[in-house]
Amino acid sequence: MTATNVLIAGVGGQGIIVAGQVLAKTVVMAGYDVKKSDVHGMAQRGGSVISHVRFGDKIYSPLIPDGEADLLMATERLEALRWLPLVKKGGKLVVNTQIIPPPTVTRGVQPYPKGIVEKLNKFDPEIIAFDCLEVAREAGNPRTATVVLLGALSARLEFDEKLWKKAIRGTVPAKVLEVNLKAFTAGRKRAI
Repeated sequence: MTATNVLIAGVGGQGIIVAGQVLAKTVVMAGYDVKKSDVHGMAQRGGSVISHVRFGDKIYSPLIPDGEADLLMATERLEALRWLPLVKKGGKLVVNTQIIPPPTVTRGVQPYPKGIVEKLNKFDPEIIAFDCLEVAREAGNPRTATVVLLGALSARLEFDEKLWKKAIRGTVPAKVLEVNLKAFTAGRKRAI
């Protein structure tokens, strides 16, 4: 298998790094080499967080070069737009349509951009985009929105659902395991 590049992007506190860990564990259990790198500079202040996950027969570098991401999973629509230049032409998008205004918007420095989902849809006409927070609430816990999105992402990758669930079991705390598994399944169903 040639290298597959998945970029997971969002805002601090949304579980981006955990989502990257689940993906990496799934890939390892499927028998592939994986490299992962996280960037979370101002995460505690509501800043961007990204996780690069690269996998294939043999991977040498954890960072996805600009314009070479095969998939972008974004937990907020503006973050999807921000990281779109890293996605290759023909790349696929999985996006939570939730709006989390960045500090520049909440301070009134600039308005939240309009037409983001339309721009993303123009880039990827087969985009998977929906309100993951709503689905997470239905699953039993709004804090599982990123796991809902991870479920949707899983529909774009050819790994057995059992491997994904095993990776979730090995990553999330036991007290929230069942609701996370339910959230993952709900997100996967939305994408299939």
